[in-house]
Amino acid sequence: MAEETTKVAMPRPKITERPAADRSGWALLGLAVALTVLGAAAATAGALAGGAGALAGGITAGSLLLVAGLVVAAGLTPVAPNEARVLQLLGRYKGTVRNDGLRWVNPLTMRQKVSTRIRNHETGLAKVNDLDGNPIEISAVVVWQVADTARAVFEVDDFVEFVAFQTEAAVRHIAGSFPYDDAERTSLRDNADEITAKLSEELSERVASAGVEIIESRITGLAYAPEIAQAMLRRQQAGAVVAARQRIVEGAVGMVQLALDRLEEDHVIELDEERKAAMVSNLLVVLCADRDAQPVVNSGSLYQ
Repeated sequence: MAEETTKVAMPRPKITERPAADRSGWALLGLAVALTVLGAAAATAGALAGGAGALAGGITAGSLLLVAGLVVAAGLTPVAPNEARVLQLLGRYKGTVRNDGLRWVNPLTMRQKVSTRIRNHETGLAKVNDLDGNPIEISAVVVWQVADTARAVFEVDDFVEFVAFQTEAAVRHIAGSFPYDDAERTSLRDNADEITAKLSEELSERVASAGVEIIESRITGLAYAPEIAQAMLRRQQAGAVVAARQRIVEGAVGMVQLALDRLEEDHVIELDEERKAAMVSNLLVVLCADRDAQPVVNSGSLYQ
């Protein structure tokens, strides 16, 4: 029967990603270039026209056009594939740009780059106690990506560090919730698929508030701690020997029973109880011994 792990109670997120008001930036790039050129042309024309009034008018018009061009250009934002830009205006979240290419947004917004690519995180080899108190060493690898950029930016300080710490906490908790090796219970060694499913479930609960999606998790390293490894190896070997002996004895008893039944059915020889006991003893010695049996020649009768 599988052990129940404690549910993780994380704070409920207060913000959710939404699309930002953005548009293609190519047309506005052309507009910014045109305004800049017109501003330079206006200033040059005023200087060539001569006179204080023409010069002042040309410089003023040119400056206004140049500033307008710079403002338009300030809203241009290149977005790479599998990358997002989180927009913030005067402390308020204004949406996320996920469309790749050259985009244009409000020039006054702050734009934070967030990668939505798939990432790997591998924990170090952690020493913990399993459910039975045995010290073990365990490590895992987690495949994850950012699903909600707003939560990743505003709900936690550093979502990459957050995933790393929560992964190690989940691995330690899972390792302490199950025995390392147990034939009658769900164990870390014998039920890898079930254990990794529980690990992924717990990780998803832990990092959901940070807008992170767990794609897969796998235990990559699992062993007894060095100080008890030899003792546990001897215990496993002893268990294997006992199990093998049990199978051998069960098979030998069946073979002896079959031999006696066949001798009786085919009327090969009539055996009294003492002869049957002697035959059973000899057959069991031959079948259950861990080395070849040495025959003994009996020169007398069975009863001498």
